[in-house]
Amino acid sequence: MTVIEVDTGTDRIEATLEVPAGEGPWPAVVIVHDVFGMTDDIRSIARRFADQGYVALVPDLYARGGRAKCVTGVFRSLLARSGRAVDDLLACRDTLTVRADTTGAVGIVGFCMGGGFALALAPKGFEASAPFYGILPRHIESALEGTCPMVASFGKRDPMLPGAGPKLEKVLQDKGVAHDVVTYPGAGHSFANDFGSGPGALVMRVTGFGYQHEQAEDAFARVFTFFGEHVRSR
Repeated sequence: MTVIEVDTGTDRIEATLEVPAGEGPWPAVVIVHDVFGMTDDIRSIARRFADQGYVALVPDLYARGGRAKCVTGVFRSLLARSGRAVDDLLACRDTLTVRADTTGAVGIVGFCMGGGFALALAPKGFEASAPFYGILPRHIESALEGTCPMVASFGKRDPMLPGAGPKLEKVLQDKGVAHDVVTYPGAGHSFANDFGSGPGALVMRVTGFGYQHEQAEDAFARVFTFFGEHVRSR
């Protein structure tokens, strides 16, 4: 794991970089963290993508002042599909595109808040998008015009996103976009994010949140298969 600075055009932000072992060039992926920011969980996910042969870059969207100060602005950028956080993520895409150790093909993956960005930025020059329980963009039909292929994962027990999976799947079908959308019956929000065990984790699962190993493993397997077709092959 290496922390690098990414030039956004107006300033620089920190991002965690994971590079596969061996010789490239490699396909690449921008990974967008959830509302909790740069956790051990998101770093382990970056390592997981590197182990699968992707150069993985995770920008710290809270780098300009911490989560408490930045979260409102980041969510505002998400809802508007523009602004500083969007610029940060597109700068990460551009950084990966021109690296000597990449093929120039870049996917985007995001979780919770980050899943919303993976949806919103799917039409913005990525080879494929993998939103995990991301909020659907407003005016979704026009927001996803020109979208890249998408592999999306939701939980049926997610109280925040009822019906999101089928709605997204219909839009992608109507647009003729290659897709793989699954809503897992026994899973809730954040089912693919492992924040550890303990009483808090149990409460999360009971209330429709929290890690579910079986569903998480299936979702990651689907992402790697889909990215193998749409990112690695480019």
